[in-house]
Amino acid sequence: MLTRAATRHRPDGRRGARTARRALLGGTLAVLLATTGAVPATAADPGAECPPAQPNCNVWDDDPGTPGGGDNGGGDNGGGDNGGGGGGGCQWNGRTLPCYDDVLGWFNNDNGCYYKLAEPQPEAPEGQQWYVRSCVDGALGDSRTMLLDAPPPGFGAPPDPEELARRAFASITLLAPRAAVAPRKSVGPGLVGLPVWMWASQGENYFGPLSASASDRGLTVTIRAEVDRAVWDMGNGDMVTCTGPGTPYNPGGRHAGRPSPDCGYPNGYPQAGTYRVQATTHWSVTWTGTGGQSGDIPGVTRTTGTVEIQIDELQVVTR
Repeated sequence: MLTRAATRHRPDGRRGARTARRALLGGTLAVLLATTGAVPATAADPGAECPPAQPNCNVWDDDPGTPGGGDNGGGDNGGGDNGGGGGGGCQWNGRTLPCYDDVLGWFNNDNGCYYKLAEPQPEAPEGQQWYVRSCVDGALGDSRTMLLDAPPPGFGAPPDPEELARRAFASITLLAPRAAVAPRKSVGPGLVGLPVWMWASQGENYFGPLSASASDRGLTVTIRAEVDRAVWDMGNGDMVTCTGPGTPYNPGGRHAGRPSPDCGYPNGYPQAGTYRVQATTHWSVTWTGTGGQSGDIPGVTRTTGTVEIQIDELQVVTR
């Protein structure tokens, strides 16, 4: 897993000076990060729960406790099951109803009623059949048997694979990871021009892969969800994209005093100040059906809370 997409830096005329100082800064980094220590990523949920089928979710970190931002776009993936065999794919008077119910049969969007063939089937004229009708606006237990020349609209419709995919998606839990950086303000400041390490909670609920299936009337749809990328907002307009959770900083590790091997801000901050860092994980959620259909559920993200980092100027004393 390598850091993907170059970090954007605004030209400010200071890069030559920063290059000249790197020998001094490099030696300082190991001492500084060893002093501040690493902030371990925890597997605990950092403080908020997402509705099961919510495509976007923000949580907060308990240090310093600032709510996360992030994009709340994406499709409506609510996949409630109303006790029948079908998902919430039909509408009636502003309500979402299953298009098929194991007991009531198929839903007719024209009149808000469910229909199923009467069993046993009474004797009927040629070309006609008896149906049991149960209407949503009345008591569903009050059914009426009626003779029809043809099946009503919606009767016998196959299950909707996209609805099954949303139902499978609603059965898994995607969590926003807890973000961590080194150095960290609550432990100690960093210095201008020194690399910054970023990492996040590891685990299948934070980065995947996760899979789940849903079935209806002979059709099974299986989804697979995993993080495609984690985009870190460094708090100064720069964005860093990583393909995984990153590596926790270890003051005694082989990378101590060096840039992160897979998720970092290698050139550090060009100016002193206090910055708020947060990450957004972008999930790839794809589905396949036993009938050969396939697709995806777009726009699924989870956004962490903010972590503060303090950056100071390096003071060089000359004699």
